[in-house]
Amino acid sequence: MTATPLSDVMDKEKAINQAEKSCIEHGGKLTPKRKVVLELLLENAHPQSAYELADLYQQKLGEKIPAMSVYRMLEFLIEQGLVHKLASTNKFLACSHITCTHKHETPQFLICDNCQSVSEVGVDTKLIEALEKSIQQNHFQL
Repeated sequence: MTATPLSDVMDKEKAINQAEKSCIEHGGKLTPKRKVVLELLLENAHPQSAYELADLYQQKLGEKIPAMSVYRMLEFLIEQGLVHKLASTNKFLACSHITCTHKHETPQFLICDNCQSVSEVGVDTKLIEALEKSIQQNHFQL
């Protein structure tokens, strides 16, 4: 599988404009630094760690930024529904549905073992509910 930056699939400018609009609608603000972090995620084909983003930020702007600051920015972007965290790798990627206006399903991520590219797919709510019911019936917790 060949890794393709999200910006090749989605118009980066349109995604940033929608992200700014979405933040305002939810009472937040896409600050210049948050915007750069989101742009970096949109420009990269692979998920990035906070440390990788800090390095990319410095390369792009010539300005050092602590990884802790990047984590705070990522937390905000996640809360706004603009970024996802891959718990299995502690890396982050831009939501592939930033420019969509439809209600988003629960995201599931398909990760290629060879090239580490990621594809985001939505999982129907009914499937999630059926899985949760089965888990409970078998006395497990999700």
